[in-house]
Amino acid sequence: APSCSTGVAGAYIERRGAILCALPVLSQGVQSSPCMMPMNVVLQAGDVLRVKPITASSRVATLSVITGQGTHAIFEVTPSGAGNNDVVHILSGQSVGQSLTGQTIVHHWLTSIDGSKLVTGGVLYLNDRGLPIGGTSATNPQVLQTKANSMGGASINLNFVGRITTNL
Repeated sequence: APSCSTGVAGAYIERRGAILCALPVLSQGVQSSPCMMPMNVVLQAGDVLRVKPITASSRVATLSVITGQGTHAIFEVTPSGAGNNDVVHILSGQSVGQSLTGQTIVHHWLTSIDGSKLVTGGVLYLNDRGLPIGGTSATNPQVLQTKANSMGGASINLNFVGRITTNL
């Protein structure tokens, strides 16, 4: 898993400007068993490994998803206080619904150091009426390697969001 000395928000393999494969991450020095990930990628010339290093105190929360249709996407938000924070796609700035309309999230993981500041414990997928339809808990990459979770996935439609609620 890609790692950085102070902290890491997320990582992926880029092919021709798009996310080919989202990758699990951890901070250097973390002793964690490697996790099997649901991916099968054959690298090609020109593929690039992108890793987002962060400071140890950065509150950025990064959601990585894999859909049943094979799409890998990464969303993030940096909470700045108490309230609702919706994740946006790291390349397009679109919401979960705008990016994944008609697809089903089957694997996902969230990195965040916020711990007890996360009222939701992670991210919730909310439908167009604001009701939760799925979600995943957060992993602090300074403590454990992230792991793809297959529980809490959801079928996504246009006005759906990925929301993190914080109390501080």
